[in-house]
Amino acid sequence: MRVVELRDVTPAVDRELAGALLEVQHAAYAVEAGLIGDERIPPLHENLEDLQNAPLQWLAAFADGALVGAVAWNEDRCEVDIDRLLVAPSAHRRGVGSALVRAVLLRARGRRTTVSTGRDNTPARNLYERLGFSCADEEEVIPGLWITRYAHPD
Repeated sequence: MRVVELRDVTPAVDRELAGALLEVQHAAYAVEAGLIGDERIPPLHENLEDLQNAPLQWLAAFADGALVGAVAWNEDRCEVDIDRLLVAPSAHRRGVGSALVRAVLLRARGRRTTVSTGRDNTPARNLYERLGFSCADEEEVIPGLWITRYAHPD
């Protein structure tokens, strides 16, 4: 895989890109579902319309012209909340997720940044901790499905 290029994207106005994002999202969350032993992860079940209508800002990662990952977030004056991080399984452990999260942290410009992941998703938890996030809390969001929330102080 060559150097990854990060680009702001707007899936709401680009159906082809939205379809590619949805494909990567489903593949990425299928891996997480396997890791945590639970398929009730909402982004795993989104359709194209759901993805396009989500009120999120998106940054996508491309390698050799192909979409290999993306991050989507909400933000306000005080905080940035990473809603989802997706990396194509073929690009796992190649720095794509780290590059995307670092880019969001740079855009946060000193605001607190939060993110959640499945409690048993060890690779994601390791990524966030390596990038300076601290565990804020854990919650059982639906019976038997636990998430861990992380916060980055600046």
